[in-house]
Amino acid sequence: MTVLLPAIIPVAFIIFIGFIAGKTLKLQQQTLSQLTVYILAPALVADSLYTTTMSAESAAKLLLGVFIIAAVLYLLVLGVSYWLNLSSLIRKSLIATTLHPNNGNMGLSLVDFALGSGGLDRAIIYMIGSSILLFGITPAILAGSSLKHSLGVVFKLPLIWAMIAGLSLRVLQIKLPFNLGEGLHLLGVAAIPIALLILGMQLADTKFKVREFEFASLNLRLIIAPLIAFVTGKLINLETLDLQVLILQSSMPTAVNTLVLVTEFGGDPPLVARTIVVTTLLSFLTLPMVLWLSTKL
Repeated sequence: MTVLLPAIIPVAFIIFIGFIAGKTLKLQQQTLSQLTVYILAPALVADSLYTTTMSAESAAKLLLGVFIIAAVLYLLVLGVSYWLNLSSLIRKSLIATTLHPNNGNMGLSLVDFALGSGGLDRAIIYMIGSSILLFGITPAILAGSSLKHSLGVVFKLPLIWAMIAGLSLRVLQIKLPFNLGEGLHLLGVAAIPIALLILGMQLADTKFKVREFEFASLNLRLIIAPLIAFVTGKLINLETLDLQVLILQSSMPTAVNTLVLVTEFGGDPPLVARTIVVTTLLSFLTLPMVLWLSTKL
């Protein structure tokens, strides 16, 4: 319990502050979201890759784990959809809410508090792989568009270019002049609390309801996904910290960006919005258990 509380309580506290702000202040969520997506999150990625000490082998294994987990979950959702004879709209919504955990807003924060800088480096690698799935592959699945077109969307995002820049600086061993590395680090540090505040504000605007779809989604996202992550991590022989990060990041509630995804490419936006709220709130019951179990690995 002494390990869990310092990791969970700060995250919940910042989200709660965002919730209160959403109820009492007239803040522009879109502006804050754009600030995070286009400036702060890319800075966090570039800084972490620039300063990371993890090996290329560990990073490659983590990325492999992300893609294997997503593939298994995708096949599982297709099986459930066929078995229950779900409509195309519901099937697309279930794919979106199941495949994409909130490993940015919540995942990076929880891993940072629970596992420190080493865990955060690995959590960012997971987020990069997840972002490629979110913005590159899933749109093609939902809309039936070509993979080439979807990957074009990925390379328009600053996150990918920040990854390339951070890796280049690392590989070429370039030292940034005039203490610019510290400025990059400060921007990156700001990404986590701002993202949690945005999440709290979004929770303030959405109603909490649990129906059949939300119940299925929360089981797939919060219970089955971490089990698949555990098995996957063991099969690809991840080390302890790598395995812990893979499981924790896979245990996160549905990503907020899935709402943008289904609105643009196909699905039921109100259903997905409720699922984001349900899985986020219930994750405060499941994540402490997953975190405790991961410390026993």
